[in-house]
Amino acid sequence: MAWCFAIGSLFFLVGPLDVYADLVGPTADAVTFFIGSIFFTAGGFLQIRNSRSRGERWAAVIQSFGTLYFNFSTARAIVVTTSDSAYDHVVWRPDLFGSICFLISGVIGLAAAGWRGWQPYVNLLGCVFFMISALASFVWPSDSTEVSGTVAGVNTSLGAACFLICALAGLRTSGSSGRSDAAAGASR
Repeated sequence: MAWCFAIGSLFFLVGPLDVYADLVGPTADAVTFFIGSIFFTAGGFLQIRNSRSRGERWAAVIQSFGTLYFNFSTARAIVVTTSDSAYDHVVWRPDLFGSICFLISGVIGLAAAGWRGWQPYVNLLGCVFFMISALASFVWPSDSTEVSGTVAGVNTSLGAACFLICALAGLRTSGSSGRSDAAAGASR
């Protein structure tokens, strides 16, 4: 489970970086986000299976719905980049519904952990960064410009870094099995 979250986090950490997008191009960048979203979804479903309490299970289920929203939006980004050769924008727009699910699951995960430990707080911070990213990528209908692509990209990377830190800590505490402490609610 922690391995899935760690790998997914790495993909979301590098995907928004301009140097990476310039190096690989928009289609490969879109694929990067999609692959990362698949790892997040796999981790979410493993977290559901490994949940030990009702709170952990609810956090994992709601989080998994969020990852499914991200699966859809990242798959759509691939279609857009391959069908429009003039496409010159951030290839993945953070999904508002997925980010809302992440925020809700982060709060439930923190409560399930008894409001103790650093990992649930870092995880929730990552969820907040993803929400900021989603809000910053809002496209104004009047002129089709987004609020701030830079803010969206930076916050996507910061959120992914928070999730990566928690996943790596989960790997450390779980030994070689990759099963982190689901009570920490901090694996994504």
